Amino acid sequence: MAFGIALSGIDAAQTDLNVTANNIANSATTGFKSSASQFAELFAVSPQGTSSTQTGNGVKIQAVAQKFAQGNITSTGNNLDLAISGGGFFVLSSAGALQYTRAGSFQTDGNGYIVNAAGQRLQVFTPTPTGGFNTTSLADLQLVTGDSAPQPSTTAQMVYNLPSNATPPTTAFNPADSTSFNQSTSLTVYDSLGAAHTAAMYFVNTGLNTWNAYEYIDAQQVNTTPVALTYSASGILSGVVDTAGGTDPTKIDFGAFTPTTTGASPMTVAYDLSKSTQYGDTFGVTSIIQDGFTTGKLAGISVDASGVVQANYTNGRANSLGQVALANFADQQGLQQVGNTNWVQTFASGAALYGPAGASGFGLLQSGSLESSNVDITAQLVNMITAQRAFQANAQMISTENQITQTIINIRP
Repeated sequence: MAFGIALSGIDAAQTDLNVTANNIANSATTGFKSSASQFAELFAVSPQGTSSTQTGNGVKIQAVAQKFAQGNITSTGNNLDLAISGGGFFVLSSAGALQYTRAGSFQTDGNGYIVNAAGQRLQVFTPTPTGGFNTTSLADLQLVTGDSAPQPSTTAQMVYNLPSNATPPTTAFNPADSTSFNQSTSLTVYDSLGAAHTAAMYFVNTGLNTWNAYEYIDAQQVNTTPVALTYSASGILSGVVDTAGGTDPTKIDFGAFTPTTTGASPMTVAYDLSKSTQYGDTFGVTSIIQDGFTTGKLAGISVDASGVVQANYTNGRANSLGQVALANFADQQGLQQVGNTNWVQTFASGAALYGPAGASGFGLLQSGSLESSNVDITAQLVNMITAQRAFQANAQMISTENQITQTIINIRP
């Protein structure tokens, strides 16, 4: 009996040493979760109705439990390195089969997909036309490497001040003659193909509190009929008559401009001059804002704390490519390890519950960081000593039992 009991102790101690060795070996593995041996007593149940004075039958490894405690988060500086601070797992597609991991070291493959070192693709929620994300389905995250489309200028707001003591020029307006106008300023506008054009504004005083405005784009006159501006005695724009007869100070029409060098569509920019003023004796431009932009090249990828992945372009635009999907389970201990610091769901774990970072039950993401292993080396070394002592003690028990057996065998009548 003692041989079997001691042998079970040796087997259990050996398994515990294996678990400890695996933890120590993976102490530097990104996203690794340590394990711990759980022991259970072996005991033979006596037949019903009989008394039992027997001892136990030894020990067994009941389970090797995984410890999903948070690992330390370290900075890497690589935007595609992701760490989860809190609950949840990254979702990976391995040839269509889903696996789950805490290791967030990602890169791009030859087709622009975001993958880990094993080529498994990171899963995201896809963008919707309304600006949100479709959290009912998963998709591979692929970087769009094409240019960002341009947007033609259609509106512009100008905030400026015209001097109230200005006097009308004595010569007819001519943009080449600086004495024929009082003030001028310029802004950059864009056509439908993203080409930049310089729009110059000229202001000509025509009398007390009244001005004419002209627009030239690329030195070509846009409006032959001037836009008439009238300011009140308190310096506020009080009257407008544009080339189309409009009187709305927020939609001033100078007319259409057709680019002759790019082949783009005709441009019509509606100017908002409602915040312009006529004070004092100094001309100044406070703000010029227009809604167009040129073609953009991909400048980089960013991921925010909620997992939204954005492609950033040189024209200042940012396009959402998806939102990183996280998964959680009713029983994490039921997950099955499959290598590469990955798990798959089982009947015991329950079905995966998907959601975005920051939602209930899910942690936040840190871009440019990785979660380290949660292995405590000191604790593992102590456990190694304990398992070693248990192994040695059980081996000694076998030696002792062997000596007793030899003594009995050597008894002679």
